[in-house]
Amino acid sequence: MDYLDAIYATSNETTEKQYLCQLCNSSLTDEASLTEHMEKHNTDNTSTCEICGYSCSNKSTFENHMHSHAGEKPHCCEVCRFSFTRKSSLIKHMRTHTGEKPYSCQVCDYACSQKYDLVIHMRTHTGEEPYSCEACGSTFARKSTLVTHIRIHTGEKPYCCKQCGYSCSQKSSLVIHMQAHSGEKPFSCKVCEYSCSKKLDLAKHMRTHTGEKPYSCQVCDYSCSQKSNLAKHMRTHTGEKPYACKLCDYSCSHKLSLMIHMHTHSGKKPFSCEVCDWTFSMKSSLVTHMRTHTGEKPFSCGVCGSSFAKKSNLGKHMKTHTKKAGSSTKSAIPPTNMAGKEEKKK
Repeated sequence: MDYLDAIYATSNETTEKQYLCQLCNSSLTDEASLTEHMEKHNTDNTSTCEICGYSCSNKSTFENHMHSHAGEKPHCCEVCRFSFTRKSSLIKHMRTHTGEKPYSCQVCDYACSQKYDLVIHMRTHTGEEPYSCEACGSTFARKSTLVTHIRIHTGEKPYCCKQCGYSCSQKSSLVIHMQAHSGEKPFSCKVCEYSCSKKLDLAKHMRTHTGEKPYSCQVCDYSCSQKSNLAKHMRTHTGEKPYACKLCDYSCSHKLSLMIHMHTHSGKKPFSCEVCDWTFSMKSSLVTHMRTHTGEKPFSCGVCGSSFAKKSNLGKHMKTHTKKAGSSTKSAIPPTNMAGKEEKKK
């Protein structure tokens, strides 16, 4: 069996059931199975639910159905005490404790505990996306993904925070939001003491340890670890300045630059020195100012070893070396050349 045969063979084995019984809502894989199933309803042993009209010939199946009306859940997990109406549901649940994964993909090493999960996985090989959006035509492998996507068009946000009124379209977004109220930070770095509330934030943080820079500029050699930083960098090429001041004509490429600019209108200087009470509109200015107290000079010259508190002062200093280099170059010009120039002037 080659690669494609394995895909379609596995796909066919796990195809979703399409033939639905109108009497008990059971679904079958083909017409023959449905016909055979319908014969069970024609036997004298068929039991009918007086509440909803459901009927079946299997005694245990009918008992399970009646439990759903009574709210009974007789099948209980001995590990976590979670209970279920059907024994089959308990069997599936037990795999979360045992780690059993009886359904495996014949194309790759994927294995799972639920048959439906294998059906979904096979679509990564076949490319099948049976669920489509009527509004924009986007297709999806999972029905749940389509349901979430449709909320983009409808604007529906069914998940709401009871503490602050925040609402969102995905349950996972609400779970993350609630951690802001509880202060919970379940994702922690194994290298340092950093912890956060979002798994994505932890992935970004780990790049500070690995040095990974997956986002690269297609114009120059610039690369970075954050997608947002690449977006900011691209503005150096495009000249885009999306952040504009509402009070004057000032515009800039970074949101932080606009926030700092707004201090010029309000006169606000939120950053203050604890030593001499000087105040600043920018945190970077306060950091530079503190060096006048600490004596720190982090910028050093690679030529003579001189150090400076400000990067701009180091830049000015470096020019003194370039001037000396230029003057030494001029003095090294052979006298004959100078004489030749004088003769030409005459």
